[in-house]
Amino acid sequence: MSRTLLGLAAAALTLIGPASAVQAEERLYLYTENFPPYNMSASGRAFEHNAEDIDGLCTELVTAALKQTDLDYRIKLRNWDYGYNRALNKPNHGIFCTTYTEERAPLFKWVGPLTTNLWTVFAAPDSNFQMDELSDAKGKVFGGYRNDVKSEYLIKRGYEVSALDSDDLNPKRLELGQIDLWLADQLGGPYVASQQNVEGLKPVYSFNQTQLFLALNPDTSDALVNELQAGLDAIRESGMFEAIETKYGL
Repeated sequence: MSRTLLGLAAAALTLIGPASAVQAEERLYLYTENFPPYNMSASGRAFEHNAEDIDGLCTELVTAALKQTDLDYRIKLRNWDYGYNRALNKPNHGIFCTTYTEERAPLFKWVGPLTTNLWTVFAAPDSNFQMDELSDAKGKVFGGYRNDVKSEYLIKRGYEVSALDSDDLNPKRLELGQIDLWLADQLGGPYVASQQNVEGLKPVYSFNQTQLFLALNPDTSDALVNELQAGLDAIRESGMFEAIETKYGL
């Protein structure tokens, strides 16, 4: 090959390289967890690598919003702690459904709201424990999971929390008496329990209705965040948002 051709080839590679790098930088990586009926594996597996294998209310809403954009994206299902830390530390990474709190507000850029939930304390099926306020549970051991906002809320206020990497085992731990109480979502708690063949958990106290969002790393560009929010607004205006909610009984 002549020097001229070699030079042209090198120049072409130089042009291709930056274009590919820019494209890779703009790809959006979103993580979620097994938190039915909001997010869940369509096959029942603990982890999923492709969006088509992930189901649930929030997943359908986020996917529908993304389809209103030209964004290149990947959605993966992992445990909460893994996904949360990726979103916290890597640009163009995000996690859903994430509870919006004042403490978390400066840590992310937010797209939503996607839906709401009501925190509910559950006791074992054979329990006679009753609550009129949260402080009635002082001295009890709550089941929780790491980096979850509900666990953080309890720990900050001096409650004892036995935290795991996933919430899935907590209904069975409650049934077996390994924990005293479980703080979960009013809608999602019984769903998670039924998947673990645990029925009849008793809701003893509900409080703190919260909003759930898609949380993006703060170094993600405003243009990308705004495009995603516009996609979500578009499905809300078209009626698709309400149709997805209705599918899940909301």
